[in-house]
Amino acid sequence: MTKKMKRVIKLFLPLVALVVTLSGCSLPGLGGTSDDTVRIAAQNTTEQQIMAAIIQGMIKHYSNLDTTVINNLGSATVSFQAQKNDEADLTAIRFNGTDYQTILKKSATKDPKVIAATVKRDFQKKYHMTYFPSYGFADTYQFMVTQKYAKEHNLNTVSDLKKTAPQMQVGIDQIWMNRKADGYGAFQKTYGFSFGHVYPMQIGLVYNALASNKMDAILGYSTDGRIGSYNLKLLKDDKQFFPPYQASVVANDKALKRNPQLRPILKRLDGKIPLKTMQRLNYQVDNNLQEPATVANKFLKDNNYFEGGQN
Repeated sequence: MTKKMKRVIKLFLPLVALVVTLSGCSLPGLGGTSDDTVRIAAQNTTEQQIMAAIIQGMIKHYSNLDTTVINNLGSATVSFQAQKNDEADLTAIRFNGTDYQTILKKSATKDPKVIAATVKRDFQKKYHMTYFPSYGFADTYQFMVTQKYAKEHNLNTVSDLKKTAPQMQVGIDQIWMNRKADGYGAFQKTYGFSFGHVYPMQIGLVYNALASNKMDAILGYSTDGRIGSYNLKLLKDDKQFFPPYQASVVANDKALKRNPQLRPILKRLDGKIPLKTMQRLNYQVDNNLQEPATVANKFLKDNNYFEGGQN
């Protein structure tokens, strides 16, 4: 192959990817689905995979509906578009704080009650999607360091980082860098300092980077199982900069109408998975290397499929 041909291919492939994205082509794994197949969208994080499997297990236990999971979607925006385009019937986890900013484009408040009410109302009115009550856990961004680094620099809160910040290398979730209400720019104004070097990267890579001493601190997720795996020190958000993002399942009203048995099944998960439980389930996958479906199925059996849940 000539150098010229290689250059043409390099230019052509991104254009193909762009055309596929913009054309609204069906997502992988949707061929052959029928009206009685519930399509579950899940992003590429451990807890999304676990919750997708939990929902699958609940639907199988309480109905004759089939299910399929659209796995490893790259962001909340991608999974939202899958639902909006009727390529998915529900998303395993949506975080109301994220949807408040990225989908609804709002940034005027961090009040959890206002966020919850606004997202529930606007998703119903604008997109005909039902935001179910929270599973019981909220995820949020959290700065963390190794126990050794915390001890060396006497770190307990985010404010404590100010004295070492100019020399620090910090790994962050690549999405966080340009967020408005709770992104890096707003963080600098609230806390009054900047880090020496900030490295945006995929969220799954930040924990390994910290554990291998390639970073001095990272911005991770409060529910991540790797916090326990690496025995990381969580720094208290003493200025309450990051709001908690309640986790819920969100379903298209069209799917709920088509399969009326789906609503009471999903309502059974209302408040049944507190933060510590989600951390434990994530740990079993991230640290113990169990399959998300294995962890989910055992969890459901141990809890009798939440037989006493909402109907």
